[in-house]
Amino acid sequence: MDEARASSGPVNGLSVDVEDWFQVGAFETVIDRSDWPAIRTRVERNCDEILALFDAAGVKGTFFTLGWVAVRHPRLLRRIAEAGHEMASHGWDHERVFRMDAATFGRDLDMSRKAIEDAAGVKVSGYRAPSFSIDARTPWAFDVLAEQGYAYSSSVAPIAHDHYGWREAPRFAFHPLADSSLVEIPVTTATFAGRRLAAGGGGFFRVLPYGFSRWAIRQVNAEGRPAVFYFHPWEIDPDQPRVPNAPLRSRLRHYTNLGLMAGKLRQLIGDFQWGRMDELAVREAERAPTLVMGPGGTLAPAGALAA
Repeated sequence: MDEARASSGPVNGLSVDVEDWFQVGAFETVIDRSDWPAIRTRVERNCDEILALFDAAGVKGTFFTLGWVAVRHPRLLRRIAEAGHEMASHGWDHERVFRMDAATFGRDLDMSRKAIEDAAGVKVSGYRAPSFSIDARTPWAFDVLAEQGYAYSSSVAPIAHDHYGWREAPRFAFHPLADSSLVEIPVTTATFAGRRLAAGGGGFFRVLPYGFSRWAIRQVNAEGRPAVFYFHPWEIDPDQPRVPNAPLRSRLRHYTNLGLMAGKLRQLIGDFQWGRMDELAVREAERAPTLVMGPGGTLAPAGALAA
């Protein structure tokens, strides 16, 4: 462990959203799902690089993986699990939850979980929605997750964003159902001048100066809370193919600073304590309040709504 790593702070959640370069929301209007099987994948080589990075740093994390990836790269999933990392679900093919109904979502969860468990040889208890797509439109998703026995979800981004976000959601862990132990662990946000700032990783980490993320995680840890950090395998791959017909904003978001990402990750891992999301969920569940959906997308204690 690096001497600079905060030994007395909370253990933060380190997570990887395992999807390939062509499966991202940025390219969904120009790369059709029906074309995916014919595209050369890079997810295995990128995940192997991440495994080496984590091993060198002596940290364990959680790999939220698409079922589509699991059936095509079973040996990769086995390697991840055998290295001591948690396998969790990222859905089947990166379809956003708000584009499904409850029955379709249930099938997506079941199919992806079976594929991941068959490939990795371990049980799956965690879920992250593609593009953090559990929000005020889809509170029923928590019922489906609970019915299928998931222990935790990390599917809410408590911010306003052009692609996703549930601005009214709390910043830290909560139980979204009064009759279930399911715990939701939102991705990390920081606060400045009364505003919430996205600070949980992904493009924000890759594009913004490293000092911003260090400041944000320190802020969260100073509140006695663990940060939840995520990134994607394609973000450490500057040699991936370019998609010239994608919208300009999508290309800027996707390709900026790919060559810097691995170095920034090493610095981040060295500066803080990190662990698996399932272990974080157990700790956070003990102090998470029960908050259920009210009018306008707000969340309030179950008793308060009943009154």
